[in-house]
Amino acid sequence: MNRMKTLLAQIGNRKDVRTGAVEPPIYLSTAYQHPTLGQSTGYDYTRTANPTREIVEEAIATLEGGVRGFACASGMAAIQLIFSLFKQQDEIIVTEDIYGGSYRLFEHLQKAYEIKPVYTDPNDIEQKITSHTKALFIETPTNPLLMEIDIEEVAAIAKKHHLLFIVDNTFYTPYLQQPLLLGADIVIHSASKYLGGHNDVLAGLVAVKEESLAERLTYLHNAIGAVLSPLDCMLLIRGMKTLPLRLEQQQANAQELVTFLNKEPQVEEVLYPGKGAMISFRVVDNKLVASFLEKLKIISFAESLGGVESFITYPTTQTHADIPQEELQKRGICNKLLRFSVGIEHVEDLKEDIQQALREN
Repeated sequence: MNRMKTLLAQIGNRKDVRTGAVEPPIYLSTAYQHPTLGQSTGYDYTRTANPTREIVEEAIATLEGGVRGFACASGMAAIQLIFSLFKQQDEIIVTEDIYGGSYRLFEHLQKAYEIKPVYTDPNDIEQKITSHTKALFIETPTNPLLMEIDIEEVAAIAKKHHLLFIVDNTFYTPYLQQPLLLGADIVIHSASKYLGGHNDVLAGLVAVKEESLAERLTYLHNAIGAVLSPLDCMLLIRGMKTLPLRLEQQQANAQELVTFLNKEPQVEEVLYPGKGAMISFRVVDNKLVASFLEKLKIISFAESLGGVESFITYPTTQTHADIPQEELQKRGICNKLLRFSVGIEHVEDLKEDIQQALREN
C-alpha cells in the first residue's frame, strides 16, 4: 500500500486516461449529454457528480481510511450535511471547547429544528447520554484550547450506546491523525485550512466508514447541493499534494515557538498538544492584546488558520464571538487568550516578530 506522502503527491494523477494529463482537467460543465434514452455516462448534472470533485472525494476517503468522501462548499456546509442526518428531538453530545461557527450553527439547529446540542466536558460524555442521544461530536485537538481527546475511548462509548461518532479532524488532518481507523464513523474537515494550505480556497470535506451511511449522505449531498465547485476542487487538489512538506515545517516551527513563548515574561500560559502547528497562549494582561496585534510585522492578525503564512487570532472577538460571554468564561476562553496558526516562515523571524511586538508594550 502506498504511504501517506505518496498518496497525497499523486492525487489526480492517472485520472485522465485519454490524454495522460498529470494534473486532472477542471470540468466546468454543469450538464452532461446522455448517449441515448435511459443511459448515462455516470454524470448527469454537476451538483450530483463532477469528475474534478470526484478526485477530491476519492482522495479524502482514501486518506482517512473511509469508503466514501464528500466535498462541500465550506467546512460549515460539511457540518450541515452531517447534521441533516438528524431529526426533531434528537440530541447530539458536543464537547464544550469547539469552534464558534459550529456553536452558532448548533444554536440555530436547536431553535429552528429542535435538534439539541448537549455540551459537556470530554470526561463526562457518558453521563450525558439519554434516550434522545443520537451522536457524539468532538474536535480533537479542541478549538481554541487545544485539548486532545482520546478518540478510541469516545469510540468505545459510542459503540456501547449505539451512537454515531463524528470527529472534526481539521487541526491534525489525516497526515497526523485518522479518526475512522480509531473508531469514528464520520470525519469532517474545514479543508480551507491545512488541506488547502494557501488561504485561497473555501472548502469542507467529509469521509465516512460505512457504506450504508455513505448512501444516506450521498442522497443528502445531492439534495442540499452545497457542493464544492470544480475550480475550488482544483485548488484543493493542488494544496493537498504539499500537505506533508508544509505541515512538517509548520510543526517544527511550532515546537520551537512553544519553547520560546514559555520563556517570554509577557506570556502567562502556553497551550500546545505536543504535535501539529496550532498554539494558543495567554498574555499576562489583556491590556497588552490590542497593542501586540497592531505591532506584528510578519505574523498577520487574521481569522483563519492552516496556511503557509502565520496568523494570530483573538478568539473572543473573532472565531468565538457568537458564543455568549458567560459561556466563554466558563469554557476558559478569556480576553487574554490568543490563537497562533504557525506558518512556514523562518522560525527566527517569527520569534523576533513576537518579541518586538511584546517588548514595545
